[in-house]
Amino acid sequence: MYIEKLSLENYRNYKTFEAVFDKKVNLILGENAQGKTNLIESIYMSSFGKSFRTSKDREVICFNKDYCRIKIDYIKYGDKGTVEIYIGNDGKKGIKTDGINVKKISQLVENILCVIFSPEDLKIVKEEPSKRRNFIDRELCQLRVKYMDSLAKYKKILLQRNTYLKEKNPDKNIINVWDEQLADVGADIITERSGFVEKINLISAEIHSKITDGKEKLVISYVPNISDEGTKDEIKSRFLKSLEESLNKDIYSCSTSRGPHKDDMKITVDGKDARKYCSQGQQRTAALSLKLAEIFLIKEEKEESPVLLLDDVLSELDSERQKFLINSLHDIQVFITATEIPDEVMKSMEERKILNIKKGFLI
Repeated sequence: MYIEKLSLENYRNYKTFEAVFDKKVNLILGENAQGKTNLIESIYMSSFGKSFRTSKDREVICFNKDYCRIKIDYIKYGDKGTVEIYIGNDGKKGIKTDGINVKKISQLVENILCVIFSPEDLKIVKEEPSKRRNFIDRELCQLRVKYMDSLAKYKKILLQRNTYLKEKNPDKNIINVWDEQLADVGADIITERSGFVEKINLISAEIHSKITDGKEKLVISYVPNISDEGTKDEIKSRFLKSLEESLNKDIYSCSTSRGPHKDDMKITVDGKDARKYCSQGQQRTAALSLKLAEIFLIKEEKEESPVLLLDDVLSELDSERQKFLINSLHDIQVFITATEIPDEVMKSMEERKILNIKKGFLI
Protein backbone atom coordinates (compact mmCIF):
# COMPACT_ATOMS: atom_id res chain seq x y z
CA MET A 1 0.00 0.00 0.00
CA TYR A 2 1.03 3.63 -0.25
CA ILE A 3 -0.14 7.09 0.74
CA GLU A 4 -1.06 9.35 -2.17
CA LYS A 5 -1.82 12.64 -0.46
CA LEU A 6 -1.74 14.31 2.95
CA SER A 7 -3.73 17.42 3.91
CA LEU A 8 -3.39 19.21 7.26
CA GLU A 9 -5.24 22.09 8.84
CA ASN A 10 -4.08 23.69 12.12
CA TYR A 11 -1.88 20.68 12.90
CA ARG A 12 1.09 21.53 15.15
CA ASN A 13 2.99 24.26 13.24
CA TYR A 14 1.08 23.66 9.99
CA LYS A 15 -1.83 26.07 9.52
CA THR A 16 -2.43 24.54 6.11
CA PHE A 17 -0.43 21.88 4.30
CA GLU A 18 -0.95 19.66 1.29
CA ALA A 19 1.44 17.28 -0.44
CA VAL A 20 1.31 14.46 -2.96
CA PHE A 21 3.83 11.70 -2.29
CA ASP A 22 6.00 9.32 -4.28
CA LYS A 23 5.07 5.63 -4.16
CA LYS A 24 8.58 4.75 -3.01
CA VAL A 25 10.84 7.20 -1.15
CA ASN A 26 9.83 10.54 0.34
CA LEU A 27 12.61 12.57 1.94
CA ILE A 28 11.39 15.20 4.40
CA LEU A 29 14.36 17.50 4.89
CA GLY A 30 14.98 20.62 6.97
CA GLU A 31 16.70 22.01 10.01
CA ASN A 32 15.63 21.00 13.51
CA ALA A 33 12.29 22.24 14.89
CA GLN A 34 10.82 23.05 11.45
CA GLY A 35 8.02 20.46 11.49
CA LYS A 36 9.48 17.33 9.89
CA THR A 37 8.43 14.99 12.69
CA ASN A 38 5.00 16.63 12.77
CA LEU A 39 4.33 15.24 9.27
CA ILE A 40 5.41 11.76 10.33
CA GLU A 41 3.24 12.06 13.43
CA SER A 42 0.14 13.01 11.43
CA ILE A 43 0.55 9.90 9.24
CA TYR A 44 1.00 7.75 12.34
CA MET A 45 -2.16 9.25 13.89
CA SER A 46 -4.11 8.35 10.77
CA SER A 47 -3.06 4.74 11.27
CA PHE A 48 -3.34 4.32 15.04
CA GLY A 49 -5.65 7.18 16.05
CA LYS A 50 -3.11 8.60 18.47
CA SER A 51 0.31 10.24 18.54
CA PHE A 52 3.56 8.44 19.28
CA ARG A 53 4.81 11.60 21.02
CA THR A 54 2.02 12.56 23.41
CA SER A 55 -1.04 10.99 25.05
CA LYS A 56 -2.91 14.31 24.92
CA ASP A 57 -4.69 14.87 21.60
CA ARG A 58 -5.05 18.62 22.18
CA GLU A 59 -1.27 19.06 21.99
CA VAL A 60 -1.35 18.46 18.23
CA ILE A 61 -3.66 21.45 17.66
CA CYS A 62 -1.93 24.55 16.33
CA PHE A 63 -1.36 27.25 18.97
CA ASN A 64 -4.36 29.59 19.40
CA LYS A 65 -6.57 27.42 17.16
CA ASP A 66 -9.76 25.60 18.18
CA TYR A 67 -9.28 22.43 16.14
CA CYS A 68 -7.11 20.52 13.70
CA ARG A 69 -7.80 18.20 10.79
CA ILE A 70 -5.84 15.43 9.10
CA LYS A 71 -6.86 13.84 5.81
CA ILE A 72 -5.00 11.07 4.02
CA ASP A 73 -5.75 9.52 0.63
CA TYR A 74 -4.18 6.09 0.18
CA ILE A 75 -4.12 3.03 -2.06
CA LYS A 76 -4.42 -0.45 -0.54
CA TYR A 77 -4.99 -3.75 -2.36
CA GLY A 78 -5.37 -1.56 -5.47
CA ASP A 79 -8.35 0.36 -4.06
CA LYS A 80 -8.53 3.99 -2.99
CA GLY A 81 -9.32 4.91 0.61
CA THR A 82 -9.43 7.97 2.85
CA VAL A 83 -8.92 8.60 6.55
CA GLU A 84 -9.99 11.87 8.18
CA ILE A 85 -9.38 12.90 11.79
CA TYR A 86 -10.83 15.95 13.56
CA ILE A 87 -9.63 17.01 17.01
CA GLY A 88 -11.18 19.92 18.89
CA ASN A 89 -9.98 21.93 21.88
CA ASP A 90 -13.27 21.02 23.53
CA GLY A 91 -12.18 17.37 23.69
CA LYS A 92 -14.23 16.25 20.71
CA LYS A 93 -12.57 13.82 18.34
CA GLY A 94 -14.02 12.49 15.12
CA ILE A 95 -12.62 9.82 12.81
CA LYS A 96 -13.92 8.88 9.38
CA THR A 97 -12.82 6.18 6.97
CA ASP A 98 -14.12 6.60 3.42
CA GLY A 99 -16.55 9.21 4.76
CA ILE A 100 -18.09 6.90 7.38
CA ASN A 101 -17.79 7.68 11.10
CA VAL A 102 -15.61 5.29 13.07
CA LYS A 103 -16.87 4.38 16.54
CA LYS A 104 -13.90 2.31 17.72
CA ILE A 105 -10.17 2.75 17.12
CA SER A 106 -9.99 -0.93 16.19
CA GLN A 107 -12.01 0.00 13.07
CA LEU A 108 -9.36 2.55 12.11
CA VAL A 109 -6.18 0.43 12.35
CA GLU A 110 -7.42 -1.90 9.62
CA ASN A 111 -6.96 0.85 7.03
CA ILE A 112 -3.44 2.33 6.91
CA LEU A 113 -0.74 -0.22 7.73
CA CYS A 114 2.18 1.61 9.26
CA VAL A 115 5.54 0.89 10.92
CA ILE A 116 7.51 3.65 12.62
CA PHE A 117 11.22 3.60 13.43
CA SER A 118 12.53 6.49 15.49
CA PRO A 119 15.37 7.04 17.98
CA GLU A 120 12.82 6.12 20.67
CA ASP A 121 12.60 2.62 19.17
CA LEU A 122 16.30 2.07 19.81
CA LYS A 123 15.29 2.00 23.47
CA ILE A 124 13.29 -1.20 22.92
CA VAL A 125 16.43 -3.23 23.53
CA LYS A 126 18.08 -1.36 26.38
CA GLU A 127 15.36 0.20 28.51
CA GLU A 128 12.45 -0.91 30.72
CA PRO A 129 10.01 -3.76 29.91
CA SER A 130 7.20 -1.31 29.04
CA LYS A 131 9.11 -0.37 25.85
CA ARG A 132 9.10 -3.99 24.74
CA ARG A 133 5.46 -4.54 25.72
CA ASN A 134 4.51 -1.46 23.69
CA PHE A 135 6.44 -2.87 20.72
CA ILE A 136 4.48 -6.13 20.91
CA ASP A 137 1.12 -4.43 21.46
CA ARG A 138 1.52 -1.86 18.68
CA GLU A 139 2.25 -4.54 16.12
CA LEU A 140 -0.44 -6.96 17.30
CA CYS A 141 -3.06 -4.21 17.24
CA GLN A 142 -2.46 -3.86 13.49
CA LEU A 143 -2.39 -7.59 12.84
CA ARG A 144 -5.37 -8.55 14.99
CA VAL A 145 -8.31 -6.19 15.46
CA LYS A 146 -9.61 -8.49 18.19
CA TYR A 147 -6.33 -8.06 20.08
CA MET A 148 -6.80 -4.28 20.28
CA ASP A 149 -10.28 -4.80 21.76
CA SER A 150 -8.92 -7.36 24.24
CA LEU A 151 -6.09 -5.05 25.28
CA ALA A 152 -8.47 -2.12 25.85
CA LYS A 153 -10.79 -4.35 27.87
CA TYR A 154 -7.92 -5.70 29.96
CA LYS A 155 -6.65 -2.21 30.80
CA LYS A 156 -10.15 -1.12 31.81
CA ILE A 157 -10.65 -4.10 34.14
CA LEU A 158 -7.15 -3.69 35.57
CA LEU A 159 -7.84 -0.02 36.35
CA GLN A 160 -11.12 -0.93 38.07
CA ARG A 161 -9.43 -3.63 40.16
CA ASN A 162 -6.55 -1.35 41.16
CA THR A 163 -8.95 1.46 42.05
CA TYR A 164 -11.02 -0.87 44.27
CA LEU A 165 -7.87 -2.21 45.95
CA LYS A 166 -7.34 1.31 47.31
CA GLU A 167 -10.67 1.15 49.18
CA LYS A 168 -10.65 0.63 52.93
CA ASN A 169 -11.30 -3.07 53.71
CA PRO A 170 -12.04 -4.18 50.12
CA ASP A 171 -14.45 -7.11 49.75
CA LYS A 172 -12.64 -10.17 48.37
CA ASN A 173 -15.85 -11.45 46.75
CA ILE A 174 -16.04 -8.27 44.67
CA ILE A 175 -12.38 -8.59 43.73
CA ASN A 176 -13.03 -12.17 42.60
CA VAL A 177 -15.50 -10.87 39.98
CA TRP A 178 -12.77 -8.71 38.44
CA ASP A 179 -10.28 -11.56 38.72
CA GLU A 180 -12.50 -13.81 36.58
CA GLN A 181 -12.79 -11.13 33.88
CA LEU A 182 -9.10 -10.21 34.07
CA ALA A 183 -7.98 -13.83 33.73
CA ASP A 184 -10.31 -14.51 30.81
CA VAL A 185 -9.19 -11.58 28.64
CA GLY A 186 -5.63 -11.83 29.96
CA ALA A 187 -5.35 -15.41 28.71
CA ASP A 188 -6.23 -14.19 25.20
CA ILE A 189 -3.51 -11.52 25.38
CA ILE A 190 -0.89 -13.98 26.61
CA THR A 191 -1.74 -16.45 23.85
CA GLU A 192 -1.49 -13.80 21.12
CA ARG A 193 1.76 -12.37 22.49
CA SER A 194 3.33 -15.82 22.68
CA GLY A 195 2.56 -16.56 19.03
CA PHE A 196 3.72 -13.12 17.90
CA VAL A 197 7.09 -13.32 19.65
CA GLU A 198 7.66 -16.79 18.21
CA LYS A 199 7.16 -15.43 14.69
CA ILE A 200 9.12 -12.21 15.19
CA ASN A 201 12.01 -14.24 16.60
CA LEU A 202 12.36 -16.30 13.43
CA ILE A 203 12.16 -13.32 11.08
CA SER A 204 14.42 -10.97 13.07
CA ALA A 205 17.05 -13.71 13.55
CA GLU A 206 17.34 -14.12 9.77
CA ILE A 207 17.60 -10.35 9.22
CA HIS A 208 20.16 -9.98 12.01
CA SER A 209 22.29 -12.74 10.52
CA LYS A 210 22.38 -10.87 7.20
CA ILE A 211 23.36 -7.57 8.85
CA THR A 212 26.20 -9.22 10.79
CA ASP A 213 27.30 -11.54 7.96
CA GLY A 214 26.32 -14.52 10.08
CA LYS A 215 28.75 -13.60 12.85
CA GLU A 216 26.10 -13.08 15.53
CA LYS A 217 22.91 -14.87 16.53
CA LEU A 218 19.86 -12.92 17.73
CA VAL A 219 17.20 -14.65 19.83
CA ILE A 220 13.93 -13.02 20.90
CA SER A 221 11.91 -14.80 23.59
CA TYR A 222 8.68 -14.07 25.39
CA VAL A 223 8.93 -13.63 29.17
CA PRO A 224 5.32 -13.85 30.36
CA ASN A 225 4.39 -12.96 33.93
CA ILE A 226 1.91 -15.84 33.78
CA SER A 227 3.18 -18.95 31.97
CA ASP A 228 1.99 -19.22 28.36
CA GLU A 229 2.11 -23.01 28.28
CA GLY A 230 -1.00 -24.98 27.40
CA THR A 231 -4.47 -24.01 26.20
CA LYS A 232 -6.28 -20.75 26.88
CA ASP A 233 -8.31 -22.42 29.64
CA GLU A 234 -5.12 -23.69 31.28
CA ILE A 235 -3.55 -20.21 31.12
CA LYS A 236 -6.73 -18.67 32.54
CA SER A 237 -6.80 -21.17 35.41
CA ARG A 238 -3.15 -20.47 36.17
CA PHE A 239 -3.77 -16.72 36.07
CA LEU A 240 -6.75 -17.01 38.47
CA LYS A 241 -4.72 -19.06 40.92
CA SER A 242 -1.89 -16.52 40.76
CA LEU A 243 -4.30 -13.64 41.46
CA GLU A 244 -5.71 -15.54 44.41
CA GLU A 245 -2.26 -16.24 45.84
CA SER A 246 -1.14 -12.63 45.49
CA LEU A 247 -4.37 -11.04 46.76
CA ASN A 248 -3.11 -10.05 50.22
CA LYS A 249 0.01 -8.55 48.67
CA ASP A 250 -2.13 -6.68 46.13
CA ILE A 251 -4.41 -5.28 48.83
CA TYR A 252 -1.37 -4.09 50.77
CA SER A 253 0.24 -2.46 47.71
CA CYS A 254 -3.09 -1.28 46.21
CA SER A 255 -2.07 -2.65 42.81
CA THR A 256 -2.24 -5.87 40.77
CA SER A 257 1.11 -7.63 40.85
CA ARG A 258 0.41 -10.47 38.39
CA GLY A 259 -0.69 -10.48 34.77
CA PRO A 260 0.39 -9.61 31.21
CA HIS A 261 0.82 -5.95 32.20
CA LYS A 262 4.05 -7.25 33.79
CA ASP A 263 5.29 -9.18 30.72
CA ASP A 264 8.66 -8.68 29.09
CA MET A 265 10.55 -9.80 26.00
CA LYS A 266 14.14 -11.02 26.31
CA ILE A 267 16.63 -10.12 23.59
CA THR A 268 19.94 -11.97 23.45
CA VAL A 269 22.91 -11.79 21.08
CA ASP A 270 25.13 -14.88 21.11
CA GLY A 271 23.47 -15.89 24.35
CA LYS A 272 24.17 -12.58 26.10
CA ASP A 273 21.39 -10.36 27.42
CA ALA A 274 21.46 -7.46 24.95
CA ARG A 275 20.13 -5.05 27.54
CA LYS A 276 22.99 -5.63 29.97
CA TYR A 277 25.98 -7.00 28.13
CA CYS A 278 25.91 -5.89 24.48
CA SER A 279 27.55 -2.84 22.96
CA GLN A 280 25.51 0.11 21.71
CA GLY A 281 26.18 -1.02 18.15
CA GLN A 282 24.87 -4.50 18.89
CA GLN A 283 21.80 -3.05 20.60
CA ARG A 284 21.05 -0.88 17.57
CA THR A 285 21.50 -3.81 15.20
CA ALA A 286 19.02 -5.82 17.28
CA ALA A 287 16.54 -2.92 17.23
CA LEU A 288 16.93 -2.53 13.46
CA SER A 289 16.34 -6.27 13.00
CA LEU A 290 13.16 -6.07 15.07
CA LYS A 291 11.74 -3.12 13.14
CA LEU A 292 12.46 -4.72 9.76
CA ALA A 293 10.91 -7.95 11.05
CA GLU A 294 7.72 -5.95 11.74
CA ILE A 295 7.53 -5.03 8.06
CA PHE A 296 8.02 -8.60 6.85
CA LEU A 297 5.47 -9.97 9.33
CA ILE A 298 2.80 -7.49 8.19
CA LYS A 299 3.51 -8.36 4.54
CA GLU A 300 3.24 -12.06 5.37
CA GLU A 301 -0.01 -11.84 7.35
CA LYS A 302 -1.82 -9.01 5.55
CA GLU A 303 -0.49 -9.73 2.05
CA GLU A 304 0.21 -6.02 1.74
CA SER A 305 3.26 -3.87 2.49
CA PRO A 306 3.02 -1.28 5.26
CA VAL A 307 4.18 2.31 4.99
CA LEU A 308 7.47 2.85 6.84
CA LEU A 309 8.14 6.05 8.78
CA LEU A 310 11.82 6.69 9.54
CA ASP A 311 11.93 9.65 11.90
CA ASP A 312 15.48 11.00 12.22
CA VAL A 313 16.82 7.47 12.62
CA LEU A 314 19.50 7.42 9.90
CA SER A 315 21.70 9.72 11.98
CA GLU A 316 21.57 7.13 14.77
CA LEU A 317 22.94 4.34 12.55
CA ASP A 318 26.42 3.89 11.10
CA SER A 319 26.93 3.80 7.32
CA GLU A 320 26.73 0.00 7.04
CA ARG A 321 23.43 -0.19 8.90
CA GLN A 322 22.12 2.78 6.92
CA LYS A 323 22.85 1.01 3.65
CA PHE A 324 21.32 -2.27 4.84
CA LEU A 325 18.16 -0.48 5.93
CA ILE A 326 17.72 1.43 2.67
CA ASN A 327 18.51 -1.63 0.53
CA SER A 328 15.77 -3.55 2.38
CA LEU A 329 13.07 -1.08 1.41
CA HIS A 330 12.85 -1.22 -2.37
CA ASP A 331 9.29 -2.56 -2.50
CA ILE A 332 7.60 -0.35 0.12
CA GLN A 333 6.76 3.32 0.55
CA VAL A 334 9.05 5.04 3.03
CA PHE A 335 9.07 8.50 4.62
CA ILE A 336 12.45 9.67 5.92
CA THR A 337 12.97 12.77 8.03
CA ALA A 338 16.50 14.14 8.34
CA THR A 339 18.50 17.34 8.40
CA GLU A 340 20.60 15.87 5.59
CA ILE A 341 21.04 12.56 3.77
CA PRO A 342 24.54 11.12 3.20
CA ASP A 343 25.49 11.12 -0.50
CA GLU A 344 26.05 7.37 -0.53
CA VAL A 345 22.55 6.74 0.84
CA MET A 346 21.01 9.31 -1.52
CA LYS A 347 22.53 7.55 -4.56
CA SER A 348 20.82 4.29 -3.57
CA MET A 349 17.38 5.95 -3.81
CA GLU A 350 16.59 6.01 -7.51
CA GLU A 351 12.89 6.84 -7.09
CA ARG A 352 12.46 9.63 -4.58
CA LYS A 353 10.67 12.86 -3.83
CA ILE A 354 12.26 15.57 -1.70
CA LEU A 355 10.10 17.79 0.49
CA ASN A 356 12.02 20.66 2.06
CA ILE A 357 10.32 21.97 5.19
CA LYS A 358 10.84 25.33 6.87
CA LYS A 359 8.65 26.66 9.70
CA GLY A 360 5.69 24.50 8.69
CA PHE A 361 5.87 25.29 4.95
CA LEU A 362 7.04 23.45 1.86
CA ILE A 363 9.84 25.43 0.23
